[in-house]
Amino acid sequence: MNRIVVALIFSVISTISINSFAVDLANRLGVGYSNQMSEDLPAITARYYPNSMVGMSVAIGVDTEKNNSKFGALFKLYRIVFTENNMNFYVGGGAGLLSREVANDNRSGFELNGFLGGEFFFTGLENLGFTFEAGVGIRSDSDGARFRTIGDHPLRGGMIFYF
Repeated sequence: MNRIVVALIFSVISTISINSFAVDLANRLGVGYSNQMSEDLPAITARYYPNSMVGMSVAIGVDTEKNNSKFGALFKLYRIVFTENNMNFYVGGGAGLLSREVANDNRSGFELNGFLGGEFFFTGLENLGFTFEAGVGIRSDSDGARFRTIGDHPLRGGMIFYF
């Protein structure tokens, strides 16, 4: 019984402290860019947080280069697990579709990602978030399966402007 009470008190204190230090993104939509697919394909990204702890994003990238075109769509879910002043740390997962043309042959498939990351905000610029992520992923297409580690710095991870 005592353990349950202690756990409840700790949970309440943790929740209060998380909300007091974090950049609150609840009910906020952000738009920006990212380049986090297994293929080098910059994408337009939209990110939304329905509450202060859970978020989702969709990224869509297109390149119509002749004989080397690419298309990708990636959906991700985020769960904020730790916060600092002007910074949110999260874990998440993503799934997407990827199509690329190589020598007039279309190779389509999917990718799955598991990651941890962070989004930081400069003081005075609480609407502009810079992201970085690390994790593992798999891509499967007509060439076979490809396992990879993920390490996306802020310029590749993306910049998001929140409204």
